[in-house]
Amino acid sequence: MVRIDRVITRGGDGGETSLGDGSRVPKDALRVEAYGTLDEANAAIGVLRLHTLGDAEADAMLARIQNDLFDAGADLCVPGEAGERLRLGDLPSARLEAEVAELNKELPTLRSFVLPGGLPGAAHAHVARTVVRRAERLVVGLSHIEPVNPEIVKFLNRLSDHLFVLGRRLNGNGSGDVLWVPGANR
Repeated sequence: MVRIDRVITRGGDGGETSLGDGSRVPKDALRVEAYGTLDEANAAIGVLRLHTLGDAEADAMLARIQNDLFDAGADLCVPGEAGERLRLGDLPSARLEAEVAELNKELPTLRSFVLPGGLPGAAHAHVARTVVRRAERLVVGLSHIEPVNPEIVKFLNRLSDHLFVLGRRLNGNGSGDVLWVPGANR
């Protein structure tokens, strides 16, 4: 179990931080940047949840997603095999895929790209989606130079799709979607 007795450790004052295996790395290391961006995505989803309080189903999905994101960050902060350390499995991605399919059943077919916006919940879903996409790019970049659990990439890919579809749902089941009109301002 996790036990945090003190928040100020002074361990990072020199520009380094500890990974989950105890090794020290610069705070701007790609692995740290990747799991830091997962944390940022989690915070964006926390703000999104402020706009889903009246929607118990959406809020419950986002609560599960926040926990899964934290699990993904815990996985990512421990390089290598890490023995019995927490590793993200395929269940979170499968759950997201099933939820996307269910949410999408109620939405009209898109005939254009959707611009970020509309109602506040939808707009925040788009912000969270773009942070997740950035995290995904960083994790993929990291995977080119160090081993990374491929389930993290899969999870992030499904999560960005989930946030897109949830954003449409939060936009009046797509009726409030702001659609791209190619060349509209030429």
